[in-house]
Amino acid sequence: MKFTKLKHTILQKKFQKTLQKSLENKVISQKKIQSVGILTTDEIQSKTAVLSILENTLGVRNAKIYSFRKFNKLNEFSYKHFSENDIGWKGEFIQENFQSFLEQPFDLLIGYFHQPNLYLESAVLQSKASFKVGFSNVNSNLYEIEISEDVAKTNEFATELKKYLQIIKKL
Repeated sequence: MKFTKLKHTILQKKFQKTLQKSLENKVISQKKIQSVGILTTDEIQSKTAVLSILENTLGVRNAKIYSFRKFNKLNEFSYKHFSENDIGWKGEFIQENFQSFLEQPFDLLIGYFHQPNLYLESAVLQSKASFKVGFSNVNSNLYEIEISEDVAKTNEFATELKKYLQIIKKL
């Protein structure tokens, strides 16, 4: 248990340091959106059809989704999930599939989670996506656009996102 807290503290420090560097070097892409990545929790993904709703509303295909779930020895290995055990002691993700997801240069990354979660926030921060969108009550330094909506209202979130992306001519 103490190792988990130590690992969490190390990740928190690395997150703050990396966030500060990214704020200093932030560049917003003007590229049109063609590829989309989504980071969410397993709980949200099981309750709503986030992937299909966002694909249909934004008019994109082959969006990729990864979700965070608490580590449990009974869970089967999945290429669509990551847990706190997939982060090394240096605050870097060690699961190869998830690391390749983060290194993929998405035109849009959607942080579809409404409560602060260090693991999801670290993933958003480490992502190579050129434009990031998320919920307003998570961490305002992570996203270029923040949407204030209930996480259960996926259709409303997608409609609002589409409206903003059209205004800034990314769709």
